[in-house]
Amino acid sequence: TTTVGEAMNLLNKRAHGVVLVVEDHRPVGLVSPIEAEGVDRFAQCHEVMTTDLTLVGPQASPDDVFQTLAERHQKVAVAVDEDGVLVGIMTSRGALRTEIYRPAVDPDGHLMIGTAIGINGNVAERARNALESGSDVLVMDTAHGHQDQMIRAIEIADEARTAFETKTGRRVSIVAGNIVTRSGTLDLLEAGADIIKVGVGPGAMCTTRMQTGVGRPQFSAVLECAEAAAEVDGAVWADGGVRHPRDVALALAAGAGSVMIGSWFAGTHESTGAMLIDHDGRMYKESFGMASARAVRHRTRQRSAFERARAALFEEGISQSKMYLDPQRPGVEDLVDFITSGVRSSCTYAGAANLTEFHEKAVIGVQSPSGYEEGRPLQRSWT
Repeated sequence: TTTVGEAMNLLNKRAHGVVLVVEDHRPVGLVSPIEAEGVDRFAQCHEVMTTDLTLVGPQASPDDVFQTLAERHQKVAVAVDEDGVLVGIMTSRGALRTEIYRPAVDPDGHLMIGTAIGINGNVAERARNALESGSDVLVMDTAHGHQDQMIRAIEIADEARTAFETKTGRRVSIVAGNIVTRSGTLDLLEAGADIIKVGVGPGAMCTTRMQTGVGRPQFSAVLECAEAAAEVDGAVWADGGVRHPRDVALALAAGAGSVMIGSWFAGTHESTGAMLIDHDGRMYKESFGMASARAVRHRTRQRSAFERARAALFEEGISQSKMYLDPQRPGVEDLVDFITSGVRSSCTYAGAANLTEFHEKAVIGVQSPSGYEEGRPLQRSWT
């Protein structure tokens, strides 16, 4: 009984392009833009939905799902249990992806969870609450991670982590940052962190370098910090500055164990925020920096007017940026495909069978602006 207008609004949160209609937890139909075209937005879904569903069992293999959809010339398979209750859906592309990717799960088979606990206030209590709630990773970050307060916070979180591990036997990692130097890496690892987040100023929403002059080119920072971390059996994550698949490959070549991506994923169906359309009809979502005026207003809304005004004097970051959806890659999984393809090819060029070999075999050189421009693809001919 959901209206067509409400159903169409749901489409903007997923890349597969359909809305599944259910009654008593059982699938009864599908609605896509084709069924909704020219229909009154106050009409109900059951009036316009297609009931031609491809039903599969929850144990169906991805290959079977793909073959079934190909034979029926349909886009989405609906998985139901023996009672006809909805279990989930799978697209042809989703079936292919299950053969390539594996979810990150804990020993109990649950999706792994990372929790940001910060470095201010009652760190011990937040760490205990996160651990008892099932968090697999505690993340402690601030714009300037190489400071005394960060080190004290890591030590406090490490104590809570050690007590939890003694009681449960479950290993939990602590991630701390952000830093860009060898000394920062070693100090935070010594305090009890397992992984160091590297990056000051490379993010698309960050104005730190322009406002303060503080920061460091991301590749150089990751290279130095990864070498330092390896000396004491630590690891680093590269945080920020990713605009192309090659940026992920470069970070991995420099020694990063993982690469964090923010703004690029902001321009997808699945990211939070309303889907907006510009005057040219292009879809986008608004993104903003966490030190921007917009973020400061959110964080200080419970304070007095005087305190809010004082905080507003020291804003940094972009309050509004349009993150356009790539028509060819509008979903998170589409971008993951794109990135994975680039990284795999990078490994092939380096003669590496895995990321460890890639880091060992990659040869790094300095490239001039003209060399960089030479490597850019052309959208049209040069004549």
